Amino acid sequence: MRITSVRSFLLSYPFAEPIHLPFHGGHRTILKRDAMLIRVTADNGLVGYAPGPASEIAQRAIESTIAPYLEGHNLADPDALRIPFLDGPGQRPDLAKTYSAVEIALYDLVAKARGVPLSEMIGGRIRDRIRLYGSAGMYMPPVGYAEEAAAISEQGFRGYKMRPALGPEQDLETVRLVRLATGPDIDIMVDAHTWWRMGDRSYDAATVEELARDMARHRVAWLEEPLPPHDHAAYRRLRQADHLPLASGEHEPDELGYLDLILSDSVDYVQMDVCCQGGFAMGRRIFSEIAHQGLKFAFHSWGTALEVLAAAHLGICWPEMIVEWLEYPCYSTASRAGMYPFPLAEQILKEPLEIDAGDLVVPEGPGLGVAVDEAVIERYPWIPGPWSYFHIDSPEQTLAVTSDHSLPWAGSPKKGNAIG
Repeated sequence: MRITSVRSFLLSYPFAEPIHLPFHGGHRTILKRDAMLIRVTADNGLVGYAPGPASEIAQRAIESTIAPYLEGHNLADPDALRIPFLDGPGQRPDLAKTYSAVEIALYDLVAKARGVPLSEMIGGRIRDRIRLYGSAGMYMPPVGYAEEAAAISEQGFRGYKMRPALGPEQDLETVRLVRLATGPDIDIMVDAHTWWRMGDRSYDAATVEELARDMARHRVAWLEEPLPPHDHAAYRRLRQADHLPLASGEHEPDELGYLDLILSDSVDYVQMDVCCQGGFAMGRRIFSEIAHQGLKFAFHSWGTALEVLAAAHLGICWPEMIVEWLEYPCYSTASRAGMYPFPLAEQILKEPLEIDAGDLVVPEGPGLGVAVDEAVIERYPWIPGPWSYFHIDSPEQTLAVTSDHSLPWAGSPKKGNAIG
């Protein structure tokens, strides 16, 4: 089987009106949501698909470097193609990360050619389902989080993740109300990445520890990124206080960063986005280290259903005691609660994913086991520019956010500075 074509398609869903979300140190504006669909075609007519990092930088890398490298190669084992790439142009970290996303499509192709699920190509499935947590909760009054959490739990999810950013007292009140609304059986995840992104109003370490202690009374499943993610020593000190489980990882820049996070026992849950932080190969390597340290893993997944599914195929190759959770972003519809509409996320697949009792049931068909609907390429044309902006009150500045969640921003960048 020879690779004949490698293509990537950038997609955008623009909101009818910008979404404005106030937080403790400023406000956030969301204009659109973006996605990338990667398609790899072989000379036998088979097609492999993958989600990719939705940025023009990543697309240029695919067009100028990755596609020319892959096209014309025989494809029998994706590992055999990855190793020489990493020894050559893939020595650049950004190229290596983008290649790892394209590689998902290579695995999809090979699995289809062999007539087996993709999971059988990356370790072998040991279970057929993985637990989901419903992820939404963006910058609203405490009662709004509580109402949304109740609605998402009614959809069958056994976990709810929110992003409180209203100041310490209101953040604690949010957790209290969410626990009252959901009852004792729903896991609550608190994503606190805004706490260190508020400029002069960012929470200091003492405030973070006090909040961790007080939130623990409401049985929070984990507190995610409450401190700048590069400061593993600060996480280690907070974890040693033993108030509640800590989670981090979606902003780790490379494998060495992950190894330090894991081996220093800085968190209880390690997180990674399979789409933009290293793909299946790195996931398999860090899972082994997580298991050796007695820690747990939870996927970060913030894009389309295709990204959720790709992560799930990797997750079910490991026991639940190691790979416990998969993030499922809950986008709103006319009849369903969620953070905002993003119809592209579901429409990228011809049939919806099967969710049963809060678990994703992973398809058993060849490859990813789903049919991708390429009609989204025409339906959602790319709109250049960042999808979101953080406007900080003090020091006054505006920061732009593009697709790559593994790139942090903090400190005092210049006004208008863009990341990703």
